[in-house]
Amino acid sequence: MKTVAILSGEGEIAVGTTPEPTATIPPSRQGKKMISGHFDKDVHRQLKMLAIERDTSIQNLLSEALNALFERNNKPPIA
Repeated sequence: MKTVAILSGEGEIAVGTTPEPTATIPPSRQGKKMISGHFDKDVHRQLKMLAIERDTSIQNLLSEALNALFERNNKPPIA
């Protein structure tokens, strides 16, 4: 809750509280963290084209790539 004061043109002050905003997290994102990076626009274009060609999403391709990286480093594929 935030306390706010509102001043009128006549010098009156109204004090009240506002509720904290509530963020609604979709169930598909609960318990998950964003992983991101900055890459050249050509990398994005090529990744997008590959997703279209394979009829999948960029997120699925990244999950596949992360799991391959984990396996190459003797880690369980958990992405």
